[in-house]
Amino acid sequence: MRKAVITGTGSYAPEQVLKNEYFNELLGEDVDTWLRENLTIEQRHWCADDESTVDLCEKAALKALESAGIAAKELDQIIISTDTPEYISPATASVLQHRLGAEGAGTFDLNTACAGFVSAIDTASKYILADEQYKHILVIGVYAMSKYLNKSDKKTVTLFADGAGAVVLSAKDNTDSGFLNAHQFTQGQYHDWMGIYAGGTHCPITETAVQNGKHQLQFVKKFPKELNPEMWTKMSLRMAREAGIEVCQVSKFFLTQININSIYEMLENLNLAKDKAKYIMHKYGYTGSAAIPMALDEAVRKGEIQKGDYIFLIGSGGGLSFAGAAFKF
Repeated sequence: MRKAVITGTGSYAPEQVLKNEYFNELLGEDVDTWLRENLTIEQRHWCADDESTVDLCEKAALKALESAGIAAKELDQIIISTDTPEYISPATASVLQHRLGAEGAGTFDLNTACAGFVSAIDTASKYILADEQYKHILVIGVYAMSKYLNKSDKKTVTLFADGAGAVVLSAKDNTDSGFLNAHQFTQGQYHDWMGIYAGGTHCPITETAVQNGKHQLQFVKKFPKELNPEMWTKMSLRMAREAGIEVCQVSKFFLTQININSIYEMLENLNLAKDKAKYIMHKYGYTGSAAIPMALDEAVRKGEIQKGDYIFLIGSGGGLSFAGAAFKF
């Protein structure tokens, strides 16, 4: 039976590192203590002025291709999940395809905000299962949110960061590894609570839009703190049930890392230890749709997951969008 298997991973964070102390000086107050004690964040990486989304994608992609042992010309599809694209149009994936020399690959971008990578790997898996022409698909989650931050807004500027994570999915026969199931949900009533609200057709970038800060990331309203833990708990139980396993058999959870306490609460709901999740927020800050594949790549390279392990990928982001995918590694 044909399966969609993770055969390669890669990640990249920009070279520019900003420690919490930078923001103490920028904002004129001690934010370091709060960030460490409440979110575990010690530092984050931001793009250089001449660095953009596709630069991050390219470096993560090359590592993933090397890990998978394939050349770019063998790719059949490239899917990039991001809400910080290279352009409004055309798709960032088309730029990356040209840079990689992946002339045989189709391309498209996908935006479900910070749930994007899981939505994209779900989509790619089903391409492979449904159509035999797809043998290798490159899936990337990327975030260059530093380009959209208001440096006087301590709610956003201290939290959000840049990075990219990439996975190669390959079609394999006669294996019990690979994609097991996935689900996506949306609670659209929250669509105007957090986002970048200028640049599209609803609000083109005008002088008024810029004056109102709508071209930058805004937290408009505070989300209910129980929302993520409750949704992630339900999604985990459903994915485990459909995979025919107990949730305690999951070797590692890879989750949206915008609030570490939400992860702790979900694990407590499931009666699981805190080390069941992979954490990278302390050194990378919040990297949005890149957080999950960056964490996955680090876990693979450190030998924290092994062949045959069950892994759950669970993302949530503005919209509000939720996506979960279960794999046997």
